[in-house]
Amino acid sequence: MAELLKGASVAKAITERLREESDALKARGVTPVLAMVRIGEREADLAYERAALKRCEQCGVAVRRAVLPAGVSQENLLRAVADLNADPYVHGILLFRPLPEPLDDAAVCAAVSPEKDADGVTNASMAAIYAGTRDGFAPCTAEACIALLKHYSVPLDGARAVVIGRSFVIGKPVSMLLLRENATVSIAHTHTRDLPALCREADVLVVAAGCKGLVGAEHVRPGQAVVDVGIHTNPDGSLCGDVRFDEVEPIVKAITPVPGGVGSLTTAMLCQHVIKAASR
Repeated sequence: MAELLKGASVAKAITERLREESDALKARGVTPVLAMVRIGEREADLAYERAALKRCEQCGVAVRRAVLPAGVSQENLLRAVADLNADPYVHGILLFRPLPEPLDDAAVCAAVSPEKDADGVTNASMAAIYAGTRDGFAPCTAEACIALLKHYSVPLDGARAVVIGRSFVIGKPVSMLLLRENATVSIAHTHTRDLPALCREADVLVVAAGCKGLVGAEHVRPGQAVVDVGIHTNPDGSLCGDVRFDEVEPIVKAITPVPGGVGSLTTAMLCQHVIKAASR
């Protein structure tokens, strides 16, 4: 049986460390503050908000919520972001995305101050990741993959890593973060020829294609660590990932469960970014 790379224990360890850091900041008169910008009442946004609020409380991060009506105009949304950018007591900004149509997602993301970009959505944050300067913040899910692998002492230095997925949210940034750890990285996708053969070459396989059950037994070999970033709903309401867990788990050395893997860490990464921004 494979070792299960569960996110809960990782999140607990990070939360305890962040609480100490936030307490130290408060002793200096600085309270880390995250502003959440939510439009309307979409259930997915509300669920993530509840999880983020709970994690922020555990980490000692104060929260300011900016809830805008579902029909908010682009102008009013940009004005709300500008107000938060200008507020010296706000250290991080989280936009609940995707933004509803007809709002311009790219323009709103670009309006967020890079210094307060807690979820790594700005071009400046992406540029910093690609340049390796450590100035920007990586998207929380991408950084969660690395935190999880490190927590479980999965070797990355010199390892062969294959990332399935090329999005700006996970695939590309997690590839850059793996390079930062001295892994040798290949980026694959659903159009990659002979994808199973490439995947079998990996020591670390990160699957973030957004395709339910894409990876099965034919893609893996013994000794691998598999990180499944996908999240999908089965007809019975249960959750599953991009990896066919029942096929892959008996073969590989370690694998993340879905749910209970990478997703458990995203709010901890969010708080880590806010506290880091406040410390600056």
